[in-house]
Amino acid sequence: MVEDLRLDSLEGVGPVTTRKLSDAGVHNVMDLIVRGPVDISEITGMEKDTAEKIVNKARKHLVEGGLLAKDFISASELYKTRQSIGKISTGTNCLDTLFDGGLETRALTEVYGEFGCGKTQFAHTMSVMVQKSKEEGGLEGGVLYIDTENTFRPERIVQIAQAHEMDPEKVLDNIIVARAYNSAHQTLILEEAGTIIEEHNVKLIVADSAVGLFRSEYLGRGTLSVRQQKLNHFVHLLVRIAETYDCAAIATNQVMASPDVFFGDPTRPIGGNVVAHTSTYRIYFKKSGKKRIARMVDSPHHPEEEVIFALGEAGIIDPEEAEKKTKKTTKKATTKKAKETKTKTKTAEPEVDATAEPEVDATAEPEVDATAEPEVDIVEDHGADITSDDF
Repeated sequence: MVEDLRLDSLEGVGPVTTRKLSDAGVHNVMDLIVRGPVDISEITGMEKDTAEKIVNKARKHLVEGGLLAKDFISASELYKTRQSIGKISTGTNCLDTLFDGGLETRALTEVYGEFGCGKTQFAHTMSVMVQKSKEEGGLEGGVLYIDTENTFRPERIVQIAQAHEMDPEKVLDNIIVARAYNSAHQTLILEEAGTIIEEHNVKLIVADSAVGLFRSEYLGRGTLSVRQQKLNHFVHLLVRIAETYDCAAIATNQVMASPDVFFGDPTRPIGGNVVAHTSTYRIYFKKSGKKRIARMVDSPHHPEEEVIFALGEAGIIDPEEAEKKTKKTTKKATTKKAKETKTKTKTAEPEVDATAEPEVDATAEPEVDATAEPEVDIVEDHGADITSDDF
């Protein structure tokens, strides 16, 4: 299979063209499909017609090898193929219900919401869940984590892996982290991700966040058109990689407050229609006290519904588990306090019995009986004699 994906396996692609494509970051036939003819002609300098011919040959080559679907198929065949599509369980009943079994491969799932709503925690949890066996709801694959906001924490991965009774070292080894420092670097990481996906059997690509760097670099309405074009290229590239390499893709997105909304929720995702139309599934996370709410905003076949989830040591958890853990912690705290009070009372009682009683019986009573009465009698007698003699 690896030899069939080489560039020189295509008819009409010689050593010179192969060298040009390799220098531009196109290393195999799948990369040709992902980049497209327009991008290929720009990065290699070849004519657009030549690039279109090469890409079409690559598509036919993958169709013959069974890696891509045919151009024309019946709906029944498509239905059968979708029944065997890979899904990654979230580890919770609530979100699995929302996703109808789990996170789908060959699709882009966008998760947007305000800060602290659980977007990064969801990405961390799915980075662990994808490594489980297929019987446990995983895909036994690796993760490519594109970190644009420096929010990836391996310590959190260790906690989630231990909560799911997995080996933390193996889980960390299967996660490839790419720190993006600007929007151009972010796009470049995704363009050169083909070899990483094949070598590490990547089944999940995470872009956290996908729009943050574009939002910070292109400021003002004058740069809005350029920003949307580059953002459109990145998001479509992410979708094509997910479809070509049969892996799931998660893109977290930031939000803004729309000033023209007077009633209802003014929260709107960044990226506009470019991101909205490209995303296969669009999920809205919002905070509700200690709990979180996930709402399916856009989907080709899912109904628009809301579920409640929570955050815990295992990452994304069901609210029932969070309540059970809080009850256990409160019970432990009360039992500890009760034990501490019992030990204090046990230690305090002997001190009172051993010291207080002897002091009262041995010293207090004799002093009152022996000294108080004679003093009163003597003073009263002498006082009476003196007053009687004077008068």
